[in-house]
Amino acid sequence: MMNDVVKIRPPLDEKTVRSLKAGQRVLITGTIYTARDAAHKRMMELIKKNEPLPFDLKGQIIYYVGPTPAKPGQVVGSAGPTTSSRMDSYMETLYKLGLKGTIGKGNRSQEVIDLIRKYKAVHFSNIGGAGALIAKTIRKCEMIAFEDLGTEAIHRMEVENFSAIVAYDSEGNDLYKEAIKQYGR
Repeated sequence: MMNDVVKIRPPLDEKTVRSLKAGQRVLITGTIYTARDAAHKRMMELIKKNEPLPFDLKGQIIYYVGPTPAKPGQVVGSAGPTTSSRMDSYMETLYKLGLKGTIGKGNRSQEVIDLIRKYKAVHFSNIGGAGALIAKTIRKCEMIAFEDLGTEAIHRMEVENFSAIVAYDSEGNDLYKEAIKQYGR
């Protein structure tokens, strides 16, 4: 596992994605987008109808989160990751359209790991239960689509030093498998 911290800024280009390695810690500064299950389903409906998506996927990062409403004086409430595997069935379509990164918690299926390798993408993991701490890195949060979905609507977030770990890199390396080898199970 790697101890170095890499600063990245979306949209991600292929050179940046290829440079990231499983186990590496990243600090993301710039624009990321939120989408959970219901928003992914809506995006697929738009794609099937050949209608425009709420944002251009090329080089972007989607954070699997449904941020809670902000308390007075805050930009956003808790913003912890949701389970990544719930979005697995949507990934090939999104990667084909240029998506380069996702952030969530937990494992991805072998099919998604293969797609990450094929489309030269990356998946970052974050810690569930750390939503209040993660929210401190969010400088701006604006709902941009599917308002009727409430916290599951799509948001554009401006983040500064948003911390995550590369769980699956563009070569298909798997942090979870490496950790099991290192620490045993």
